[in-house]
Amino acid sequence: MTYPRTLAHIGLSVPNLDKALKFYNEVMGWYIIKEPETIENTDSEDCLMARDVFGEKWSKFKVAHMSTGDGIGIEIFEFSDNKPTTDSFSYSKTGLFHFCIKDPDLEELIKKIVESGGKQRMPVRYFNKGKNSYRMCFVEDPFGIVFEIYSHSYELINS
Repeated sequence: MTYPRTLAHIGLSVPNLDKALKFYNEVMGWYIIKEPETIENTDSEDCLMARDVFGEKWSKFKVAHMSTGDGIGIEIFEFSDNKPTTDSFSYSKTGLFHFCIKDPDLEELIKKIVESGGKQRMPVRYFNKGKNSYRMCFVEDPFGIVFEIYSHSYELINS
């Protein structure tokens, strides 16, 4: 039997873990569930698992774990060889190109994101204008990570 799986967590790579934790806590309200730790490329148990995922050619990274209001995990990494991007919105490449969060006060959240060094990438757009006024907007955090904001649930906006 096939049943709908649930989302457990999303992993983000940022150039500065401390600044990212501050942004996502103060702006998004997400809270730390596991404090930052540094993993070095040694023969430790943690390192072996990281090698399985990242290969052999990394030296170290910092990682912390946060949670959203509905219990979705956010795993945030700062790799020692982090490479900033000029535009991380590679929508035409295979793979994940954004995630979406929900906030009924979408406009206020956009304002906080911009005031904290992020960007509003488009005007707020309306669905079913006049009927339900569902809203959405793409934004970018201060580190160049693009995400979407919905005013209502995915099911309501897309049905």
